[in-house]
Amino acid sequence: MEFSAQQIADMVQGRVEGNPDTLIHTFSKIEQGEEGSISFISNPKYAHYIYETKASVVLVNEDFEVDCPICPTLIRVKNAYETVAQLLQLYESMKPKKSGIDSLAFVSDTATVGEGCYIGAFAYIGEGATIGKGTLIYPNAYIGDEVTLGDGCIVYPHAVVYHGCKLGNRVIMHSGSVVGADGFGFAPGADGYDKIPQIGIVTIEDDVEIGANTCIDRSTMGSTIVHRGVKLDNLVQLAHNTEVGEHTVMSSQVGVAGSTKIGSWCMFGGQVGISGHITIGDKVWFGAQSGVPSSVKSDQKLIGTPPMEQVPYFKSQAMFRRLPDMYKRLCALEKELELLKKQER
Repeated sequence: MEFSAQQIADMVQGRVEGNPDTLIHTFSKIEQGEEGSISFISNPKYAHYIYETKASVVLVNEDFEVDCPICPTLIRVKNAYETVAQLLQLYESMKPKKSGIDSLAFVSDTATVGEGCYIGAFAYIGEGATIGKGTLIYPNAYIGDEVTLGDGCIVYPHAVVYHGCKLGNRVIMHSGSVVGADGFGFAPGADGYDKIPQIGIVTIEDDVEIGANTCIDRSTMGSTIVHRGVKLDNLVQLAHNTEVGEHTVMSSQVGVAGSTKIGSWCMFGGQVGISGHITIGDKVWFGAQSGVPSSVKSDQKLIGTPPMEQVPYFKSQAMFRRLPDMYKRLCALEKELELLKKQER
């Protein structure tokens, strides 16, 4: 499909600067722009590409300044990054969606499948499962017994939902993700470790996205809970009985130990490790590779192990690099002090 710059501007309440009849049919990164594409600039580091890009239309913030003549037509908006996200969502929604149950899929006679669903070849829908309207289940996905999936969910190939787990509306599970595997519960005994049965479930609320190969373990009792709007990157681990608050986001390789409560609107960088049985408040930001051994109050930006505020952390890191030199100087001062003591005697 093709759209003019003016049509795009009307969709996003933007203002055209240049030729409103310029046509676009695809998206591109600003540094790889091509004719007929729309791109965007939100980070000032990429601003210089505006003078050499071949993209036909570029979304920019209202206050973006152009220093010399450019070729592309501009669409000025309040927030270019948010606007391109809206356009990409619109583009995605226009793609034709699959529907129907493939003859090679297995759907239990006791399962309930809503209208407009797609179930691909070799997908498995267990006994008593409930699949909401318009949900897409791709080939080789596994939906266990008594699982509930809401409306408009997407379950990509090789994703797995174990028995009894409950997923809300518009949940996205990427390939290889697992919801409801046993929590890591073992009791040490004389002859080894005795497995503690994990008889709980996992509850995923609306609009949660679960990255590829991410695992959310079922609880020992009760439920592991991921509240609405949470976004989990690839390779994230949520252990049994954890609870993650609304709209919290976690980057790749974050690990959360068991029975930890995490607040709303938190942001965890890559490889953050959270100890078990602690509480993280709302709007807490952890920088990459932070190790969190104890509870943290709300509204903090922390980094390091144990985590500290950003400015003291970076000052400490600068000091750390100077330790070898400081150690040499300390040893020299100690020798000098010893010589002075001997001279006094």
